[in-house]
Amino acid sequence: MQRILKFSLALTAMYIAATLFFGLRAHSLALVSEAGHNLSDFAALGLSFVAVWLQTRPATDQRTFGYQRAGVLAGFVNALSLMVLAVWICVSAVGRIFHPVTVEPHLMMYVAAAGVVMNGVIAALLWKFSGDVNIRSVFLHMLGDTISTAAVIVGGFLIALTHQQWIDPVLSLIISGMIVLSAWGIVRETLHILLEGTPRTVDLAEIRAAMQKVPGVVNVHDLHVWSLTSQSHALACHVQVVEMQLADCEAVLERLNHQLRDHFGIHHTTIQLEVTDCETVDGCCSPPVAEVIDGHSHHHHGPGGHDHAHAH
Repeated sequence: MQRILKFSLALTAMYIAATLFFGLRAHSLALVSEAGHNLSDFAALGLSFVAVWLQTRPATDQRTFGYQRAGVLAGFVNALSLMVLAVWICVSAVGRIFHPVTVEPHLMMYVAAAGVVMNGVIAALLWKFSGDVNIRSVFLHMLGDTISTAAVIVGGFLIALTHQQWIDPVLSLIISGMIVLSAWGIVRETLHILLEGTPRTVDLAEIRAAMQKVPGVVNVHDLHVWSLTSQSHALACHVQVVEMQLADCEAVLERLNHQLRDHFGIHHTTIQLEVTDCETVDGCCSPPVAEVIDGHSHHHHGPGGHDHAHAH
């Protein structure tokens, strides 16, 4: 991943220099806006590279979760920068509509064609890692560039054909609209993660029902699920269980973690067990609870000496 990001950074830097130089020569706002867009891509790639490096650093006593959120924060900053860039393009384009500037359409098309190839190659390299929100933010940058740069080619062709200079700023407005659309989804997702929102793919009712099916479990409450990264979730909850031996509490914890790990993909859990008096629970087994542990039936007759347990 780091090698791909380094290659993308070098390729993007060369294209930014070429696009800015030829955009100024061609007097094309659409081409100059592409240079600005690619400059934001360069920053996005650099930020993602730093975030990927940070995510590999181990947890410490000061940062017990390590730097897993670095990628989420990078995606958030990248998306915000795209939206700021879109506003700048819109303002410049509106000015060009009222004060047209003659552009050189053929130069526009040649430089934009090179951009389609470069952005397309980078987007293709990043696509297989786009499950991570950090990389997906950069992937959307590059995919958006590929489409918008292709639009510049079409715009250059239309200007050469019709000699209508308003096509260039209108094209810039369309590009900025595409930028906002691609960035808004990333802003929403990353902000949701940073605010400890329940992951959109998680159904708390379904998780609670699955946990309450575990033998010995009476109730699940204070259930919280949040994201460490876009692909890593954590869970904390209180679980009421019937009276049982300490060893059987450990078996219940193992089953709960099995449910969460294998059915919901949640590997980091903090589960606090609360022993409940069997007589106060409707439907509680009496005589003593029969549970199947490791393929054997066990019957428990007395209260266990266990009030709280944690699973990590």
